[in-house]
Amino acid sequence: MAPSGRRFSKHLDVRQNSKVIVPLVIGQHAEDAAVLHAVRTNLTSAPHVRLKHIRRFDDRLAAHLDGLTIAGEQGWPMLDAALANPSPGVMFAATIGAIESRSTDRLNRLYALAEAVRDVQGGLVSAFGWVDQNQLRGIVTGLLASPNAFLRLLGISACALHRVDPGSAREAALEAPASSLRARALRATGELGRRDLLPTCLTMLASEDAESRFWAAWSAVLLGNRSAGLDALKTTGEIPGPYRSRAFRLALLAMDQEEARTWLRQLAKDPENMRWLIQGSGIAGDPAYVPWLIQHMTDKKTARLAGEAFSLITGLDLAYLDLEIKPPEGGSGAGPNDDPNDPNVEMDADDGLPWPDPDRITRWWQANGSRFEPGTRYFLGAPVTRETALRALKEGFQRQRILAAHYLCLLEPGTVLFEWRAQAARQLRLLASMG
Repeated sequence: MAPSGRRFSKHLDVRQNSKVIVPLVIGQHAEDAAVLHAVRTNLTSAPHVRLKHIRRFDDRLAAHLDGLTIAGEQGWPMLDAALANPSPGVMFAATIGAIESRSTDRLNRLYALAEAVRDVQGGLVSAFGWVDQNQLRGIVTGLLASPNAFLRLLGISACALHRVDPGSAREAALEAPASSLRARALRATGELGRRDLLPTCLTMLASEDAESRFWAAWSAVLLGNRSAGLDALKTTGEIPGPYRSRAFRLALLAMDQEEARTWLRQLAKDPENMRWLIQGSGIAGDPAYVPWLIQHMTDKKTARLAGEAFSLITGLDLAYLDLEIKPPEGGSGAGPNDDPNDPNVEMDADDGLPWPDPDRITRWWQANGSRFEPGTRYFLGAPVTRETALRALKEGFQRQRILAAHYLCLLEPGTVLFEWRAQAARQLRLLASMG
């Protein structure tokens, strides 16, 4: 079993007789921090994880990061060796060490590596989101003033993750020739609730760059636009592509019920859209969809997704209420298996969701369905309000919390988007201040 950071960091007093033990311990801290970062990244959008679980996981990750911090200079050879074959997790751990030690030279080397190796950029960015805001003073200012577009993008990302407006740097980025920088500035506009910049977002809907068009539409809808921005989101949400899921989700959240029903009926014409239709039914929140969702709980390919949609409408925790069954033989058939000749290595999209029991759920609905009014949008068992969304942010699963964060913006355009990926302790402090 991997050693606990809290248990082993006491050995990092690097003196006299520790030359053999310490490198092994430091190496374990570096390796475990990288692995835990990768796991945490997945957990922040997992269907079976709550904020309290993220908090416990953060404590484990922080312990290993503390071990590297205590090691000081002794830890860098291990991180440098790992960076020879970089991963997002190693980049994350190394960047936090460089930020905490205020090492400009090391940060510059990490920036250059991340710019050259796109796959590790997520680790670099998430490190800036992990550390406390006061640790970034001076560092982010330098990034925002850099002539390098990638570094300016990193600076804007860091500000946005801490929900701090980058000011003139963001304004300049909106007109930058680099499409990725422009797109990040457009995204930050929505995250920060800058309603005064809604006209800029609407203008950018005509951009030739698909990434900029998407984030312009996404931000425009968060900022209150329900016409051109929403139309653009719907278009993106109908076709395969890297932004489809985000567009589909936010478009449905922003639509009124009649518009949502019409859109879902249109999607239903193509059998290939079945999973989108099931997911969309839960997001639309109309209890009229519940009997149809229960039918799809009998098909192992869609059962768990239909169960999640049912929970999204009713607020029921299927596992807690014993409304689940044992997984069927062979599972859903999705995801990797033990057959070495099967080329499918994609993870099961429904991994972590309970297998619903259609019979018991049917009986529950027969006994309780009358308190749900068809045509009304429900979110976790109640009509959509600020209080409903806040309760979901405090108590819900991560996928539900993501929807709740967007609901707060849609209910009151100009609201700063809640950052559900931040350190759990930071989230808890903010939630306590929100009521």
